[in-house]
Amino acid sequence: MNARRILFALSLAVCVTSLAEAEPMFLSKQYTRCATCHFSPTGGGLLTAYGRSLSKEELSTFKSGAAASREHEFLYGALGDSLGALQMGVTLRPARLEVDFTGGSLSRNFMMNADVTIAFQKNAWTLYAEVGRQGRAAKAEIDSFEHWVAYQSTKGLGIRAGRFLPAYGVRVADHTTFTRRSLGFDMHDQIYGVELSRSSEKALFQVSLGPGRAASLIDDDGTASFTASARAQFDLPGSKSLVLSALRRANNDRGGAVRMGGLAFGFAPSRRWSVWTEGNVRSQEGGRGSSYTLANETSFEAHRGVWLKFTPQLRTNPGDTSGGVVRTGAAIDWLPRTHVNLGLLYYRDKDRKTSSVSKTLLAQLHLYF
Repeated sequence: MNARRILFALSLAVCVTSLAEAEPMFLSKQYTRCATCHFSPTGGGLLTAYGRSLSKEELSTFKSGAAASREHEFLYGALGDSLGALQMGVTLRPARLEVDFTGGSLSRNFMMNADVTIAFQKNAWTLYAEVGRQGRAAKAEIDSFEHWVAYQSTKGLGIRAGRFLPAYGVRVADHTTFTRRSLGFDMHDQIYGVELSRSSEKALFQVSLGPGRAASLIDDDGTASFTASARAQFDLPGSKSLVLSALRRANNDRGGAVRMGGLAFGFAPSRRWSVWTEGNVRSQEGGRGSSYTLANETSFEAHRGVWLKFTPQLRTNPGDTSGGVVRTGAAIDWLPRTHVNLGLLYYRDKDRKTSSVSKTLLAQLHLYF
């Protein structure tokens, strides 16, 4: 019974997928940078005014019949222009989870998230904060997992300070992907830190430094590690993008220093196809050796607003390239109307040593006002 409860907690954590994240599949629409549509330079969270309008004009299946419709604005434009430079968003995500594993199964209906996010921009400054109900296995709590202040000069130089996920690799929407969760970029793995950036027409460079994972610092649990990361993105001709990443976490009370390096490449052979592949190597001082993660996300827009995804993934055990987990994943995302998203996600995970299999099915409705 204890094992079943542990597995339930783990599977519940798996399902907190954030559809407000940046979507790498939009590379096929020639959007190579997260900041094109999001306030956060690393993607996810609140949409800019342009990002909101894009959902209405280009991404959703059914457009509003009225050209002057304010459907894409906060609360469908009910507040008019009274907010001025203040941008707001409300996110609701009810979901249904089904998990089958060796020896049992489980299912549950629940509310994943209910968040309010705000951003205030004046001249080159941006103040950003998210607060809301964060669903967890043991309990749900009201908290803010991301808040920061940023300055962006007209010459492309930027600085950001606060609580955020460090820039590394490709931030795909599903935070349980092996190139995110397995490397320490889960839903609530933000750090307290400072990020410096340099942006040009064809390249983006980001470096972040901080005393460690925000939750570890607050709880004082001995796992906080000074963290330094660097990310370089090069936007290549023909809707292609190359991303190089590196990260180091210093030693803490629980273990030695961690080093990681990653390479990602994305390309869009047409305005309906996008393909992203990311590989990473991770090692820890005093550990058993290096481990590797590899993930591909191939997306196809079968019809306007209807995306089919296929995502094979691999995670090896430290020092044992024949061990680990092979994941086969498929998903359907439908954006029927502006800021309404229906998603169906299926994962099949197979242990390479024991051949045990677990299957996860997640259905979710994402409402963004």
